[in-house]
Amino acid sequence: MFAPITLRCGQVLPNRVAKAAMEEGMAAQGQLPTDGLIALYRRWGSGGTGMLITGNVMVHAEALTGPGGVVLDANSPLERFTAWAEAGKAGGAAMWMQISHPGRQVQATMPGVTWGPSDKAVDVGRHSKNFGRPTAMTPAQIADTVTRFATTARRAEQAGFDGVEIHAAHGYLLSQFLSPLVNTRTDDWGGSLENRARLLLDIVREVRTQVSPTFAVAVKLNSADFQRGGFDADDARRVIDMLAPLGVDVVELSGGSYESPAMSGRPADGRTAAREAYFLELAADLARTSSIPLMLTGGVTRRETAETVLSNDVALVGIGTALAGTPDLPNRWRAGAEADASLAPVTWQDKPLASLAGMGMVRYQMRRLARGRRPAVSVGPARALIADQLVQRRALRRYSKWLATRPAGAETVRIRPTTATHARSESA
Repeated sequence: MFAPITLRCGQVLPNRVAKAAMEEGMAAQGQLPTDGLIALYRRWGSGGTGMLITGNVMVHAEALTGPGGVVLDANSPLERFTAWAEAGKAGGAAMWMQISHPGRQVQATMPGVTWGPSDKAVDVGRHSKNFGRPTAMTPAQIADTVTRFATTARRAEQAGFDGVEIHAAHGYLLSQFLSPLVNTRTDDWGGSLENRARLLLDIVREVRTQVSPTFAVAVKLNSADFQRGGFDADDARRVIDMLAPLGVDVVELSGGSYESPAMSGRPADGRTAAREAYFLELAADLARTSSIPLMLTGGVTRRETAETVLSNDVALVGIGTALAGTPDLPNRWRAGAEADASLAPVTWQDKPLASLAGMGMVRYQMRRLARGRRPAVSVGPARALIADQLVQRRALRRYSKWLATRPAGAETVRIRPTTATHARSESA
């Protein structure tokens, strides 16, 4: 667990424990990292992980999962991102940025756009009205999305990050394209898995041309969507094989979406019913044939579980919620100790609402850590959810005002042909 690992790009991670992405919702005015977000990563970076992966950084300013999302695009000033990267790396960990587009998983109250591979809306029963109705993306919008991901990756490297993770899991845009349930297109981006994977593969290729060879490029991929007829483990295996020749350093495996929130530990599939390491059985099977190092995230809270993950040919183990309650957990494991306490699972029967409350509980802890306070793992889900909704309401007012005042044409961006060396030297 605490042995270093050398990635394909030559980057050396000091150990096999990674802080997995959690959506912080802590953007400041201009959708930039706040002082609290920077302080949070400085605290995590001193806790013993070998690598930190940020929560969603959005590539499209008009398409956010929530109003507190950080945006890094062609128009974002880099100073706050540089401070964020430096804070995370101060304790010796590598710092990677997760880059993402929500696609159709956008709240109905949000301004901007709601896109998808098709016009099929999120179906979460009586909560479906809380999501915007998507429009099917045009070829031009798909091409612009490739450009946006590459722009964000290039600028992340300029800001001092060590790598990016392209989010193609949890029902976000790239996961939507991969899913035969959501992607009903009949053109070059629909039908066969090769077509449904086209957007992801094009993004990986373009990102690799825009960053240096020593900059890490990872992909977060569902081991399965846990929906009948959806993206499954066999599809995941084939996509990993497609990614192998493209210079991908790590594939992180998770699972689920807003419609089937398996990543919250409430899956519809019996194979993930265990309390810890939800997706280990699938990951172990995929690891046997993968030529790319795999990382597994989902439900890991104890060292024994982490060791079990690594003993199944998985290269890295990701911990998320556990770090919200115990930010120095890897250092404790190294010393032979465990967490004093952990967040209790939300057992409400309404699964979408339970998932939302669970995320609220995690963000409640992150906001305390960002203020230099101790976690309060005994907080109840109802209280945490209400507190989170109040924070999101204030963020929505701020985001709406900012988006309305952006310069006209700010979202139309094209990358000029460039070399990785030139990309690193470009000023903010």
